[in-house]
Amino acid sequence: MTDAFVPQNVIRRKRDRLPLSAADIGRFVRGTVTGEVGPSQIGAFTMAVYLNGMSAPERLAYTLAMRDSGRVIDWSEVGLSGPTIIDKHSSGGVGDEKVSLIVVPLVAAAGIHMPMISARGLGHTGGEIDLLDAIPGYDTAPETALFMRTVAEIGGAIIGPTAELAPADRPIYYTRDVSATVESVPLITGSIMSKKLAAGINGLVMTVPYGSGAFMADCARARELAESLTGVAADVGIPMVALISDLSVVLGDAVGSNPQLVEIVDFLTGRFREPRLLETVLALAAETFVMGGLADDLDHGRRLALARLDDGAAAETFARMVAAFGGPRDLVEHPGKHLETAPVVRPVFAENPGVVADMDCYAIGMALLRLGAGRTRPDAAIDRAVGLSAMSSRGIRVDEARPLCVLHARDDEAWTEAAAAIRAAVSVSPDRVPPAPVIVERLAV
Repeated sequence: MTDAFVPQNVIRRKRDRLPLSAADIGRFVRGTVTGEVGPSQIGAFTMAVYLNGMSAPERLAYTLAMRDSGRVIDWSEVGLSGPTIIDKHSSGGVGDEKVSLIVVPLVAAAGIHMPMISARGLGHTGGEIDLLDAIPGYDTAPETALFMRTVAEIGGAIIGPTAELAPADRPIYYTRDVSATVESVPLITGSIMSKKLAAGINGLVMTVPYGSGAFMADCARARELAESLTGVAADVGIPMVALISDLSVVLGDAVGSNPQLVEIVDFLTGRFREPRLLETVLALAAETFVMGGLADDLDHGRRLALARLDDGAAAETFARMVAAFGGPRDLVEHPGKHLETAPVVRPVFAENPGVVADMDCYAIGMALLRLGAGRTRPDAAIDRAVGLSAMSSRGIRVDEARPLCVLHARDDEAWTEAAAAIRAAVSVSPDRVPPAPVIVERLAV
């Protein structure tokens, strides 16, 4: 006779800093899908893990249990195999979620197959699925067969966790978002790696940001997370590159769903490519091409990435991906036709002219969350139209002609409140300020 499963026993052991067996972890994770484990128990477990951590064997067991809560894709079913099935991810940051929507079609246009199972936003940051949810008609939880067929035919696809693929990530992810347990290294590791392994990949490249815009406060914490992620990858035999990146300033020049979708279209079509965002995209694409055998070295990979951006292939692939999941076929040509613009769109000027020296990206993210660009509860709606664009990065001079940013708000009162918060979050210096490098360290297994 099998012992009855009691979720609180697992919580109690983790609370009391006692080791959890793979069986304990597996039963608890399965329970989040079957209903044997309730939301309050998930919250208690995630807080216990946040406070007490997980050993390396526990992290691996947790990741595999999350992966095995649903189906693991076998790409041979659609005729794919080999080293070109590679995924991309990031541990998250303000403005960072747009990177995936650029990198996936870019590398797919060159011959990589990139199946991405991603997620919605956490805390003060957005998520790839929030952006895709803003595209009218885009199905972020399609049947697995459609996901696989799209990757096989187009080369890339981005969806969220489904009832089939890493389903345990959904209830645990949402609980982390509203229970102050977002920053836990073991929980981040399990969430990211389980979705990647469920996608049946043969390699992974990702950024691990740190700074005020990220979940990791400093480079040491980012390195800890990168080592945790690459440790799991090594345990399961998946090649992986983790690029530690500085996210002490907003990445790109837009935040919020529709403003970022416009930025993505502008980037892919060459209308505007913010330098730090371009560097991030090229670094990830180059690593992907080398890992997949399409480039001899990183310089070759960067040249290939630029070629696929400049010849329009990446933009065309993005358009095909959007259409494959039910979105408008002319989003790239006419984004304004499909994406609502906020009623109040006005520039935010600095109180005094000077050069942007620093910014509190967390404060900016929270200001936009209060504006409606993010959620404070799992069931909260996001206002897709609000956010900011034309963000001035570190080293940019701002004055009466160049604003700190352009703020997109629902009404004048909301604009005024958010504008004050953004002014307070950005430091302006009278002296020249050099821009900071975006990629600062590389870990690989």
